[in-house]
Formats: sequence, structure tokens, C-alpha cells
Amino acid sequence: MTTAKTTQDDALRAAGPEQCPVRGVIDGIGDKWSVLVLLHLDHGDRRFSALRRAIPDVSQRMLTATLRKLERDGLLWRTVKPTIPPEVTYGLTALGRSLIGHLLSLARWAKENRPAIDSTRAAFDRRAA
Repeated sequence: MTTAKTTQDDALRAAGPEQCPVRGVIDGIGDKWSVLVLLHLDHGDRRFSALRRAIPDVSQRMLTATLRKLERDGLLWRTVKPTIPPEVTYGLTALGRSLIGHLLSLARWAKENRPAIDSTRAAFDRRAA
């Protein structure tokens, strides 16, 4: 008996890593910096320096790489005003905005389930030690 889930799983396995529609997208947005940047931009357009202050543990180099990747994927836009130093502003595109609801759901799930995950991790670590 073939189910829709089995057919979908078989299609994903047969596609190979470079052709897998899920992997290609998740690779672009699945890291913590991308998620944090997108969630911060949900509150409005931000300059680079404002994003850097909002996410203090990200390095300038990593933030730059993350913003470039998200711009390449069409999730955010970038404008540069020719001042000295240049004023660079970022905001969500329509595609990026369409992702926000899903990220907020994931963030809500993480917040609700964090105590259970922390407890399970602690128990696992005690057994592994």
C-alpha cells in the first residue's frame, strides 16, 4: 500500500541532494543567524548597524554573509545610500514576508517545548557521562 507520505519520501530520496527542493531551501534559511535576521526584519527595515546591535553575538563577518545569502535567495532587499560611510538598509521582500508566519510558529513551538527539551538533554547527558 502506497501512502502520500511514502511517495513524497521516495521522491525526495530519488532527487539527490542538489535537486531536493526541501534541502535547497532549508540550507538557505535553516541556520540560527538567518532565522534571527528574518525575525528582526519582521519589525521593520533595519540598517546593518541596528541588526548588529539587535543580534550582539553575531560577528560582523557572519552577519554580512548571512545578509548576502538571504538577499541572493530573494528573502530580503538591500539599499545603499552613497554617503560616507555608506548607509545600508535591509528589509523583507514579499517572499521573505511569506516565510515569517512559519518562523514565528517555529519560534512559538521552541519556546513552549524548551523546558521538555532541556530536561531530555540533561537526562541524556547524565546517561552518556
